Amino acid sequence: MAIKVGEVEALFRYPVKSMAGEALGEAKLGWHGLEGDRRLAFRRIRDRQGFPWLTASKLPELILFTPVRRGVDAAAGSLPTHVRTPEGEELTLFGPELAAEVSRRHGSPVEMMHLNRGIFDEASISAIKSATVDKIAELAGQPPDVRRFRPNILISSQPSAPFEEDAWVGGVLSFGDGDATAAIAVTNWDERCSMVNFDPDSGLCTPEILKAVVRERDNKAGIYGTVIRRGRLAVGQPLYFTPSAEQ
Repeated sequence: MAIKVGEVEALFRYPVKSMAGEALGEAKLGWHGLEGDRRLAFRRIRDRQGFPWLTASKLPELILFTPVRRGVDAAAGSLPTHVRTPEGEELTLFGPELAAEVSRRHGSPVEMMHLNRGIFDEASISAIKSATVDKIAELAGQPPDVRRFRPNILISSQPSAPFEEDAWVGGVLSFGDGDATAAIAVTNWDERCSMVNFDPDSGLCTPEILKAVVRERDNKAGIYGTVIRRGRLAVGQPLYFTPSAEQ
């Protein structure tokens, strides 16, 4: 039986892996996550270790680069056309200038890659409750900022209890009313990395954030999911949880 557990408080996608994200009012949920989410990444040309993508854990400044869309063909659901550097210069997405700029900061050559099915660490959808973000910030003695956690879906609920999403692993989350709404299977907890430490506005590191997650939550905060029913997501949608038979 489906139980209402909250509402969609905010939606985010990240067109270029580890660069700044963008807030959305609504989004299409397909088999490979939100339309346009993490479809692009810089590949480290000299890397032969099996995970060649350049992330903020190796170049924290990357989160200060912002994908933007320019021109008459730059529809909201399309790939970005340019990237704005931390200094405010806009460079074309696949142009040599952008690759050269990021290569210079990284100290090793990179190239922009486009993968139709996305470039994900674990699963194509990530979600976290706003109460969880707030509690971690309290434990770390830092102001709350959901951008540090880079979720696709921020969830609000009443009563607002932190870490409630831990109990959803193994079940199904559906968005909106009716039997044909978008849905994801909650597959595992989100094990956190140093990404949560980086201030999205300055790139400076605040290690207290990850330390709090490791100390208090065994390094887990939020959940991952895979899409089992495509559809539309929107801010304000009711969110329902259906437990598995074992649950």
